[in-house]
Amino acid sequence: MNFTFKRGVREEVGLLIGLIGPSGGGKTFSAMRLAKGICGDDPFAVIDTEAGRAKHYADDFKFDHGDLKPPFTPDVYSGAIKAAEDAGYKAIIVDSASHVWAGDGGVLDMHETELARLTKGDPSRSENFNMLAWNRPKSEHKRMVSRLLQLRSSVILCLRAEEKIKMEKGADGKTKIVPQGWQPICEKNLPYELTISFLLTPDNPGVGKPIKLEKQHLEIFPAGEKIGEECGRRILAWSKGGEKKKEPEPEKEKPKAAPAKDFLATINEQYQRIGAESFHEVMIKFGITSPEEITERKKQVEFFRALIGQKGVEA
Repeated sequence: MNFTFKRGVREEVGLLIGLIGPSGGGKTFSAMRLAKGICGDDPFAVIDTEAGRAKHYADDFKFDHGDLKPPFTPDVYSGAIKAAEDAGYKAIIVDSASHVWAGDGGVLDMHETELARLTKGDPSRSENFNMLAWNRPKSEHKRMVSRLLQLRSSVILCLRAEEKIKMEKGADGKTKIVPQGWQPICEKNLPYELTISFLLTPDNPGVGKPIKLEKQHLEIFPAGEKIGEECGRRILAWSKGGEKKKEPEPEKEKPKAAPAKDFLATINEQYQRIGAESFHEVMIKFGITSPEEITERKKQVEFFRALIGQKGVEA
């Protein structure tokens, strides 16, 4: 296989964006605002796993809706994503991307089904086959993520989150519940594959708290600003990329070539023939003070013909 390299230039780069949070954080609405900014007057795609809830925003946004039904296997998700990709949407919303993991027929259910098949329904054999039962579900999920990473479109994944807690004993000896933050409901490695991710919570709906935001994307999502159309327009401008335009360098004055010796010799002959006064008249017409200033061959020929024409001498 031939493998080639070319200069790295950002062009038509899609982003994989995760909007993570509990109910009431504004995930769906923020995703649609973002997609609208990316697509402008064109519709964006919505892959909806929540019984058509995305249609609640049909009066506010222009989008094409796809109703994804159980079983929520990774291959079912992959098929819907491919359909959106083939249709040429600039932005694709998946709401919710949590169902592929914890929904009806998702990866967790697939693992349980596979485990039951391997153990032939004998719970005493579960420990022996538990790891093996993950092979098929995780392989299928990996293929889905691989497809996401290959898309040219920007993809917005809405992920549900649950609050993680820890039980600790306080100084008084009593057990206390200590909040550990919000945990996205998804495969544990998916957040690392996201280009950008935010946590959205009900205390400040629509304002994303950055989880993963690289330096080159800081200007797209200013701190404290609601995720909206303007962010989408910045994504579009950034994704188009291209080579950074260089300021044109001032043209350097080209060194003048020395006039050919035969030209100067010929001009000297004409000087002797027509005299100093006529010779200077021709130089004034050409805007020069010396024949040595004429370096281009074409100008030299014109100057020579002008000298000859002073006294009507035939060339």
